[in-house]
Amino acid sequence: MAATSFGPTPTIPAIIKFSSEYDEYCGDESRSRGTAESLSFPRTEDEVRAIVRSLSSARTPITVQGARTGLAAGAVPQGGHVLNLSHMNRPLGLREEDGRFYLRVQPGLVLSELRKHLAAKAFPTEGWDEASLTAAQRLAEAPEQMFPTDPTETSACLGGMAACNASGARSFRYGAMRGHVTALRLVLANGDVVALRRDEVRARGRHLMLKTEGGSTIEADLPTYQMPHAKNASGYFVEDDMDALDLIIGSDGTLGIITELELALMPAPAVVWAASCFFATEDQAVEATIAARADLKHAAALEYFDPAALDVLRRARAQGSAFAALPLLPERFGCCLYVELQAPVEDEAMADLERLGAIVRAAGGSERDSWVARTAVDRETLRFFRHAVPESVNMLIDERRREEPSITKLGSDMSVPDDRLRDVISLYRSTLAKEGLESAAWGHIGNNHLHVNVLPRNAEEYARGKALFARWAKDVTAMGGAVSAEHGVGKLKRDFLTTMYGSEHVREMARLKLAFDPACQLGRGNLFDAALLDEVRREGAAVPEGADAADAGPDAADAGPDASGAGPDAAAVGADASGAGLDAAAVGPDATPVSLAAAPADALAKAMNTGEVA
Repeated sequence: MAATSFGPTPTIPAIIKFSSEYDEYCGDESRSRGTAESLSFPRTEDEVRAIVRSLSSARTPITVQGARTGLAAGAVPQGGHVLNLSHMNRPLGLREEDGRFYLRVQPGLVLSELRKHLAAKAFPTEGWDEASLTAAQRLAEAPEQMFPTDPTETSACLGGMAACNASGARSFRYGAMRGHVTALRLVLANGDVVALRRDEVRARGRHLMLKTEGGSTIEADLPTYQMPHAKNASGYFVEDDMDALDLIIGSDGTLGIITELELALMPAPAVVWAASCFFATEDQAVEATIAARADLKHAAALEYFDPAALDVLRRARAQGSAFAALPLLPERFGCCLYVELQAPVEDEAMADLERLGAIVRAAGGSERDSWVARTAVDRETLRFFRHAVPESVNMLIDERRREEPSITKLGSDMSVPDDRLRDVISLYRSTLAKEGLESAAWGHIGNNHLHVNVLPRNAEEYARGKALFARWAKDVTAMGGAVSAEHGVGKLKRDFLTTMYGSEHVREMARLKLAFDPACQLGRGNLFDAALLDEVRREGAAVPEGADAADAGPDAADAGPDASGAGPDAAAVGADASGAGLDAAAVGPDATPVSLAAAPADALAKAMNTGEVA
């Protein structure tokens, strides 16, 4: 990946004083709200570095945003500065190695745009080097390529997907985002850069040492907990002798700012078929799932929709909304198992389809109660059916919020090992019945990962739903599962980390964060409560070699802006001698000074709605 020297800072791009005009950047899809004093929209890594350097001496909190599609409030600011990377949305280059293609992208490129470029076998190549242009010509002549990670929200940006280790329906076959990233560049809170490529930097046991491009060393002990044998996006990924790249993926924006990713592409499957298999009971669908994941050779996705989810669809269709085009769901359709097959040739797909028919019969269902899609048009109908479920639930909650604005949908994101699927479903059903709470469940049953959505009707049910989620976190942990399987932890689920790992292991995570970000500027509130980080710092947490523990910023002789005017020098950083704000020259077109003092640690907790949404 192209190197960037850790030298003089270029001119700082506009840092904009926050106003109501930018109110949308106070929240994300979690429907949580925060506050900020300023924001920026950099277009290059150098601009990112210039911005964070200018904020470093004041220890200004920095919240990184992309498309703001996250569901755990990771992009919701807790005071300070919003660094929005949505304008960093270009493909940067391509290489071919041993018949595989590897694409370099900026973090703000959204998944739907990437898919369009791959389908067209063409990318905007302005600024690409000769080797990349040659690889692009080879890609145009090769079979169509794909990037397999597929969260439901295709407007998600790739940097955000890496930050929470996103996955989606096809994770049953392809796993999560982590396995498809081969390199990245990470800007630290002081403006220095770490460049990582897979298999080049590994921990020794649980000790990690990284060199920055500025010549500094980051040295840290990794947490000692063991990762669960289940789909997992809960905090830092750690294991003995691990690849350093894997630590950054899924770190929720707490260690640094991803400014570039290299993605491993793969040939798109020649045959993609799908089947929606309907059953009378949930037990039948679970039996079919367990058999399907063992017997189907080409299953890419195994998805589930419970009886309540189908009832929500029936209501939405009857109301004559945009969902009137949904296929009619007979009352005998109690629940649904959706299976996607990807195969190299039709004969192999047909063999799996025949196996699926036998599985349905053995579980007590009927092949007559199945929809099979073998064309693009038919697959789009089934895709519409799948995506209509969460959209219909959101519409239902929006109706209820008109009467009770304090409520939101509460959505779980927990997973368990394969042998605990029946147990976790039994847990959900028994506790929901005991509490008398309305719910609807759907999701990635092939990975034992269901999004159970509690649909409260009032504030009292909302509170009981949140308490129930806390109980589920304990019980799922006891089963060897994960409290977050694909949405990350962000701010909404950080208390669940203590449930899952224990308080001492969370403190180990905090020490690791402080090795990368001594002033705790990045991702304020994500994974950790500010008070915990302050406590761990006081206990003598590790500080990277070359960083000043007092201010965590680069000194003027090395990483800071020089006196030539490339950026604001130390005397011109802020309106007062403390450096807590930016001067008018660096603020932006309105030339209004910006106060960048850190917000109180509990500001977000008071301001945001902490309902979890899936």
